[in-house]
Amino acid sequence: MDNAPAANEAAFDLSPAEIRVLGVLIEKAFVTPDAYPMSINGLVTGCNQLTAREPVMALSESEVQAAIDSLIARRLVTRRDQAGARVAKYEHQVRLRHSLPPAEQAVLALLMLRGPQTAGELRNRCERMHRFDDIADVEAVLEHLSEKYPPMAAPLPRTPGTKEIRHMHLLGGEDALQAAADALAGSASPSAARGRMAELEDEVRRLRDELDALRSAFETFRNQFD
Repeated sequence: MDNAPAANEAAFDLSPAEIRVLGVLIEKAFVTPDAYPMSINGLVTGCNQLTAREPVMALSESEVQAAIDSLIARRLVTRRDQAGARVAKYEHQVRLRHSLPPAEQAVLALLMLRGPQTAGELRNRCERMHRFDDIADVEAVLEHLSEKYPPMAAPLPRTPGTKEIRHMHLLGGEDALQAAADALAGSASPSAARGRMAELEDEVRRLRDELDALRSAFETFRNQFD
């Protein structure tokens, strides 16, 4: 039996353009259902938004079309021919291909569109697509995405001086995950050092205040015997 299809399913390796297009399709299915499925023009606009995108991209129509064609070949997107429509429309198949309920689709889309994020950031930014009652609900979704085969999300190593773990989608493959972890560590180092310095400065101020209070109390005590 030919095992090639199974091998192809073992890991994701989407390009940045494919990730952006697929993320936009998932997002817009939630937030603009009246304009969904989407045309190429709509996808270009969604991909190149200046807000709620990290990084900001400038994809051309031909680049978006190439990404769509590749996603169709991967069976992650299908073309929807609508009666009376003058242009082709497209919709994602993530829910069907990977058995993702709305909450998991929403979190995955945010990770695809805005890069690594903490569970708290995901909860706050997810309101338009899916409302989470608390961070524990988001963490449960992230855990389930990490347990899929192939995995669709993973926690990044905690960087020095940070309290919360950031999570990243895995649709770009292991190399993209490693690059993101390296970039996060590099960008976090100066801020982590500044954060640690601020903590030390606060601790010094606290100790000085305590020392001043002890001195004042001692002077008051000693004055009772003068």
